[in-house]
Amino acid sequence: MIRREGGPPDRARDPGHDPTRYQHSKESPITQEFERSKAGPTKGLLIGFAPQSDEDDTLNELELLADTAGLQTVGRLHQRRSSVHPGNFLSKGKLDEAKELLEAGEADLLLSDEDLSPAQVRNLEKFLKVRVIDRSELILDIFAQRARTREAQLQVELAQLHYLLPRLTGMWGHLSRTGGGIGTRGPGETQLEVDRRRVREKIALLEERLKKVVTERETQSRGRVQAFRVSFVGYTNAGKSTLFNRLTGADVLAEDKLFATLDTTTRRVHLGGELEVLLSDTVGFIRKLPHHLVASFRATLREVEEADLVVHVVDAAHVGFAGQIRAVEEVLESLLKEPVPRLLVLNKSDLFEDETRRMELQLRFPEGIQISAFSKDDLLRLKARLLEAIRELRTLARVECPIERLPEMRKLTPRAERRSEQHLDGRVWTELFCARTELQRLRRAGFRVTVPRALLADRASASEAAAAMAAQTSSLLEALPQSANSDPQSAEG
Repeated sequence: MIRREGGPPDRARDPGHDPTRYQHSKESPITQEFERSKAGPTKGLLIGFAPQSDEDDTLNELELLADTAGLQTVGRLHQRRSSVHPGNFLSKGKLDEAKELLEAGEADLLLSDEDLSPAQVRNLEKFLKVRVIDRSELILDIFAQRARTREAQLQVELAQLHYLLPRLTGMWGHLSRTGGGIGTRGPGETQLEVDRRRVREKIALLEERLKKVVTERETQSRGRVQAFRVSFVGYTNAGKSTLFNRLTGADVLAEDKLFATLDTTTRRVHLGGELEVLLSDTVGFIRKLPHHLVASFRATLREVEEADLVVHVVDAAHVGFAGQIRAVEEVLESLLKEPVPRLLVLNKSDLFEDETRRMELQLRFPEGIQISAFSKDDLLRLKARLLEAIRELRTLARVECPIERLPEMRKLTPRAERRSEQHLDGRVWTELFCARTELQRLRRAGFRVTVPRALLADRASASEAAAAMAAQTSSLLEALPQSANSDPQSAEG
């Protein structure tokens, strides 16, 4: 857990204070704010801000985050007013109430569902005599616990340093001396400047290392350009990894906890006929996702940016699924430079209480497919729907060529799905689904490419379906109620 003992210590009066503790080389991890305690589970009180009186459930997700981080929650407190207190976040009355709850529960930590300024953290710690962390800091700590690969560790540490940099002032504020003229430059201010320089140097070093990671991923991506790429995205704990494992036979960690998976995993999946796709499982999203994390994980999320089809997996059994859809779509809009076709998968249908829920979802999301990751029949339906979605993005055409040019034709259409092939008198007629760029290459190479009238009619309806799929994002956001953001605990990861 994150350690910041009872608020900022008075380093000037601490006889055990080591003045070199905050001096770091470029190689040392400058993440004191994120050191974990080995003393066992920590008890914490949850606080949130809600202008409306019906938003008590917004702290349910924070409690899930706390549980994932190994914390025990002893209570929750909501501040309901038009705006937060600029200095303390909580009003005077709520401060007193928080102090009573902390003492009654013997808690030593205050968890805020909103991001706090360094001044607010310092003032709360001074009054409550306990550690105070906000949602972003808690998420960063969870990511640090879950990071296994060197790439994930680099990305998490970079996000932590970006979070820590503006908060260094609060760490050394008690030593700085304001004013002008000779003799006003205090040791705190000097050490603050040193720390800032060290943190910036470490950030530059990590960013340089991540550039190498991006280069490596681009090299890997060039090797996959001939395959159709599908990326799973969704809210954390929506069941993406479970579904990914069931489709691919992989053994990606799947737990009933938030952020069980941080690293992107890619496997080949056979959908039928000659069509194979590369399916990628990515890190889960969450509302109020720290922007430093999104920026740091861009290398990992390149699989989403370069996907030909994005599959949005939703925990449809979750009461707050509408707000989760909105949160994911907002992150995707910030990530994707160009619109990418999407398929909505409404997962965990086995947890629906009755058929009424199925009918409601069918009417609300007619383009979506309702499945359970544990149903073989549903997995077959999902594969068929993926195949249908891929075909909707392609052109069905007939290519004629001499038999001696057949290897050349296949080399020009590596991503095509061949439906049939006929040989007659030294010539070959091939019917296939392929991308427009592949058709253009065939025509430039002198192959005869035709789209029969019957196929044109099919292509017209497919184009309409593809356009509907591309417009699904905006229709989803319009259909979702703004107030649907409750987050009770879901049942399966």
